[in-house]
Amino acid sequence: MAAAPVRLARLASAEAFIRAAAAQSQQQWPRMAKRCRSLHFLVPGLPALVLLALTACSGLGTIGAPDSEAPIAPSQSNLASLSEVIQKHPDDPQAYNMRGSVLADAGNADAALSDFNKAISLDPNYAQAYANRGLLHRQSGKLELALADYNKALSIDGNYPAAYLGRGIVHRQQGNQVQALADLNKAIALRPDNAQAYYNRGLLYQSQRQHQVAVDDFTVALGLTTQKADLFVARALSNLALGDPKSAASDLDEAVQMQPQNLQAWASRGLAYERLGDKEKAAGSYAKALNINDKYEPAKAGFARVGGKFGQSYQTF
Repeated sequence: MAAAPVRLARLASAEAFIRAAAAQSQQQWPRMAKRCRSLHFLVPGLPALVLLALTACSGLGTIGAPDSEAPIAPSQSNLASLSEVIQKHPDDPQAYNMRGSVLADAGNADAALSDFNKAISLDPNYAQAYANRGLLHRQSGKLELALADYNKALSIDGNYPAAYLGRGIVHRQQGNQVQALADLNKAIALRPDNAQAYYNRGLLYQSQRQHQVAVDDFTVALGLTTQKADLFVARALSNLALGDPKSAASDLDEAVQMQPQNLQAWASRGLAYERLGDKEKAAGSYAKALNINDKYEPAKAGFARVGGKFGQSYQTF
């Protein structure tokens, strides 16, 4: 059966890739996998998907996203002991807050919300519980509720860096750039070692096309955290916009090894190698992206531009 035609398109700009990546990031949580190097794979005919010739690493697991302002919190092994503490001390707001953190980390948002609500009802001046509840609201897209919780937390503790970070993220997501920058600056002033604050400030600068400043923030963040894949992708996108595909390709090499199923990383890597004139690696990267999502337009257009052929094997490294 003949491969479905792929429409040729004009050379994608780095800004277009940034917009596409931003849209994609609204649909997927960042994920981490074991480091793995794919040497080559077979490109399927679109739209059908087939197994890669060399399978990428499996065992993907959710991690704390780089924009998560409150690392929600101890391991699930503490859940039983925290429930026991609550049984013995049903009026202890800290126990509810801690159990809510464990539940949230396990993906049980409803039960976590119930615990944070209980902690707040027991102690209406519990800033951390408001910030934790704000994080839950933000992750579920309830930005106004999140903003109210962060405001409340900061009215209780005006030097609470996690609340400034969370509120700054909400302002950024709402397009309130001045307020977002002020909050992220404050979060960094209070916690200069907070990678999440630098990452989010970098995203803010990136959205304003201040790419060199964004690169600087992403670089600082990379030195402060082990959760690097999304940071490498973000820095690469700004380096592409700055006309530095060599640096972008280096970052994206790292990103795709850390997250072999990262659609944005593979598609952006294709653009970086396309800009470097390496059509083999570009076609392989675009094809890898299409194996992940055969409808991803930046990868479809890039694969066509570099003369990619379905069913052909490509070297990706």
